[in-house]
This record gives sequence, C-alpha cells and structure tokens, in this order.
Amino acid sequence: MINGKKVLIIIPAWNEAGSIADVVAEVHGELPGVDIIVVDDGSSDDTALRAASAGAIVARLPFNLGVGGAMRTGYRYARDHGYDVAIQVDADGQHDPRYIPKLVDALDEHDLVIGARFAGEGGYSVTGPRKWAMRMLSAVLSRLSRTKLTDTTSGHRACNRKLIEFFAHWYPAEYLGDTIEVLVRVARSGYRITQIPVAMRPRMAGTPSASPMKSTIYLGRAGIVLLLALIRT
Repeated sequence: MINGKKVLIIIPAWNEAGSIADVVAEVHGELPGVDIIVVDDGSSDDTALRAASAGAIVARLPFNLGVGGAMRTGYRYARDHGYDVAIQVDADGQHDPRYIPKLVDALDEHDLVIGARFAGEGGYSVTGPRKWAMRMLSAVLSRLSRTKLTDTTSGHRACNRKLIEFFAHWYPAEYLGDTIEVLVRVARSGYRITQIPVAMRPRMAGTPSASPMKSTIYLGRAGIVLLLALIRT
C-alpha cells in the first residue's frame, strides 16, 4: 500500500538475469509491502528463477512478445486482483524506486503519470536522430494531450484503476506502441495525462543498444508509429 492505495509494480523482463534480483530487492527495500510482478517475456536465461528467489510474483510467457505484450499481462493481473495503481519499472535498474510515491501522488488528479527524464531532474541526455525523434514526438503528443510532455517514450509510468481496466483489454505489442500509441489512445479517450521529473541511472547489468545507425532507424520507426497511431480510428 502507498498512501492508502493498493499498488502493483510491473516489471517486464527479457534476459535480465544479471539485474532482476537486485531490482526486485531494491523496490522491496524502498517500498515494503508493495507487490511486484515480473513478467518473464520468453527469456532464455534464468530471469524467472532469480525474480522468484528475490520475492517477486512471476508470470512466464512462452515466447517473446515485447514490452507491450508483457505489460498487458501485468495489467490483466492487476485488474484481476483489484489493484488501485499499476506502475511500470524497467528490469535493468535504470528506474529509481524512490520516485514511485511521487508517481502515485500525482494520480490523485490524473489517470496516467509519466516519469520524465528531460524535465529538470538528473543529467540524462540523448543526441542525434534519437533526440530529434523524441522532440518531435513530445511536440505532437503535448498538443494532443493538452499538457506539456517532454519524455513521451519513457517506460516509467503509473496509472490508476480506470486505465488498468482499459489496458487489460487493449495494449499494443508493436514496437514503440507501448509508449507512443498508448499516449495517443489515452489522450483521445479523454484521460488525464501528466509527468513528473525523475532521474535515470545506468543499467545494473547488460549493454545498452546504441549506435548512429540504430538511432537513425529509431527516428524513422518513431515517425511511422506516430503516423499510424494518429490515423487509426
């Protein structure tokens, strides 16, 4: 429970055996009594075993569906077990659980709260095509949601019971759909969106995928995903 609300932390994880136990332990240490579900997205390592050993509830998918598919599983669990709030936390340790109570507090007046990396907290930055893509997405989605959003691809998000029910029925599994398309659909459906500043940390384990070529591909894909999301009825 956080501020009288039954909270579920959803951690989508794919081959994150090197960090998942530490992430679960840190969340439990900062927020005793809060439930954590790790959705093992078809991992080929022992992610599920290490998450369970650390005290998390574990749901195992038979094959890799991507972040969207894993999150939809988590939202269905949250719906079926009567949670008031669901919060996405990455399995690599970049999300600091000390910000979670602030995300929950912001849900008093909003339906979806984004933990924004570019809102004045911490020193996280991106460059090149990825930066251009993020600025373009933020400009369009800020106008659509009628509020200033600076980090529309952040996966650190919290939602209330209304959106838990909504996401349990609909949540895109396509690339970037779990960030961009979700915001388009939520804004058009009349739900209230806001952001709070958060600081990002380095990965606890593994190697981030970043290169000029991948950043350029990201720019193109982001534009296509946004266009498709805007034209869908």
